[in-house]
Amino acid sequence: MRTVIRASITGVHGYVPEYVLTNEELEKMVDTNDEWITTRTGIKERRILKQLNQGTSVLGIPAVQGLLEKTNTDPREIDLLICATITPDMITPATANIIAHALGAVNAFSYDLQAACSGFLYALITGAQFIETGKYKKVVVVGADKMSSIVDYEDRNTCILFGDGAGAVLLEPSRQGYGIVDSILKGDGNGEQYLHQKAGGSRRPPSAETIADKEHYIYQEGRTVYRFAVERMADVVMEIMKKNDLDAQDIKFLVPHQANKRILDAVAQRAGIKEEQVMLTIQEFGNTTGATIPLCLWRYEKQLQPGDKLIITTFGGGFTWGAAYLTWAYK
Repeated sequence: MRTVIRASITGVHGYVPEYVLTNEELEKMVDTNDEWITTRTGIKERRILKQLNQGTSVLGIPAVQGLLEKTNTDPREIDLLICATITPDMITPATANIIAHALGAVNAFSYDLQAACSGFLYALITGAQFIETGKYKKVVVVGADKMSSIVDYEDRNTCILFGDGAGAVLLEPSRQGYGIVDSILKGDGNGEQYLHQKAGGSRRPPSAETIADKEHYIYQEGRTVYRFAVERMADVVMEIMKKNDLDAQDIKFLVPHQANKRILDAVAQRAGIKEEQVMLTIQEFGNTTGATIPLCLWRYEKQLQPGDKLIITTFGGGFTWGAAYLTWAYK
């Protein structure tokens, strides 16, 4: 009988910049206050990469470096490195290329994957395919974003939400049943109008006009995004649980994209998952887009045991969303 190969997470590491942007500091920048932010988002602070001429790779490199050190992995052993980001250092080369080069991953091919806040989950499932087919033995997936580079700090609706950070995982084959069991990935281009960055792409290249009109900043229609996020994330969590005969009590942790504390509470409630079963880092990191899920795994790593059942779920611009069911592989 042929043994099933699963892609298992065998290590996780995160990195956030030193500078802490608190709610109190934001009060001096826009018309807001700590109570308003905390009540509506659950965020108390976020980390910001302040140095000039530093991009997302500056976040991703130490995240992956720490991962390789923790797992005693030679960078030359890495077969593939995928970076999930919507804030690449530049259009080309890919930020993944820059990270791989900096770390000496000379035998890896590398590329960026863009799916907004769902990027890490999309990249995780993509990387898992290379493991499950037996083609590769070591795949690194890093989610990293410098959201401060596309946030308008005069817009109180968005500047309170986002922070900078990176998180990375190592995927390796497992024949003991641990790893990614199932996934459901979704997309709907109708979401463009509600959550987008209008300029900077081929449709509206950078110009004096686009800069003057602030079209290079992230825009979202908050109420609509909130409604879609709750509905889509809750639906896909319940769908993957039903597919795999899982009850809420079977789940060690729900690992949701850290968009907004109220969204996370609503999703968990609809799925029948208790508050203590939900990983939360939003209070200290805010929404780091592609980095939120690996940063959650990094923060909660010491609470996980082999065989623990996790449900990852996410929602992002596009719209993009999805869920994955996995069992933890290591202590």
